[in-house]
Amino acid sequence: MIRSLWSASSGMRAQQLNMDTISNNLANVNTNGFKKSRVSFQDLMYQTLRQAGTPNSQGSQVPTSIEVGHGVRPAATQKLFGQGSLTSTENPLDIAIEGNGFFQVGLPDGTIGYTRDGSFKLDSNGQVVTSDGYLLQPVITIPANATEIMINEEGMVSYLEPGNDAPQDAGQIELVNFSNPAGLTSMGQNIFKATGASGEAMIGIPTQDGYGSIAQRFLESSNVKVVEEMVDMIAAQRAYEINSKAIKASDEMLQQANSLKR
Repeated sequence: MIRSLWSASSGMRAQQLNMDTISNNLANVNTNGFKKSRVSFQDLMYQTLRQAGTPNSQGSQVPTSIEVGHGVRPAATQKLFGQGSLTSTENPLDIAIEGNGFFQVGLPDGTIGYTRDGSFKLDSNGQVVTSDGYLLQPVITIPANATEIMINEEGMVSYLEPGNDAPQDAGQIELVNFSNPAGLTSMGQNIFKATGASGEAMIGIPTQDGYGSIAQRFLESSNVKVVEEMVDMIAAQRAYEINSKAIKASDEMLQQANSLKR
């Protein structure tokens, strides 16, 4: 009887994490470049009361075993890097990736972060930065007198100057891909960092060798689908509820056993 109490309680803890993940997905439904997470579960160890294949009194073997599970535990929270929808903007420094790849940004500690959020700005030196002031890598600088900024689908950045109709090159946007993007760790601020599980960063040019293309004046929205998250929330809530009822039923059975008299 005690086994059922602990098994059901592990189910409640697992569904609480599931609800936490769903809530974070919904909270970031309007976050540019956000990628939703999904919780994976696995069952815990089993106590074998009778092993399958054990000889019985008639000389044959028992065809099935008697195993009692001990509940569930979260195995992983996996990021799903499906493409988010593209939203048109009027900002020439809003750029979205159509397909695979991440932008590179320089972090304050000297390392490189990776993001799908293409809502870039210019700092006081004319350098392209994120909303938090992190420099896009490689560094791209736009002169203060530039009248128009142009970014093609291959990531080549150019600009026009007053009195000159010939576009001037400002730099090349490079994209980074990983053999296992799900292995990236989330740092907040729409930034990921590489880990041993993600593999080494592979740098490439947009539209080449499987890398996505660049769309200027567009932003990639979150890939969270509200309806799917609401359905998952209902399922998690009902699973939490049924596990709580299993605890209550186990408690009532223990109460009845304690009340037995000769």
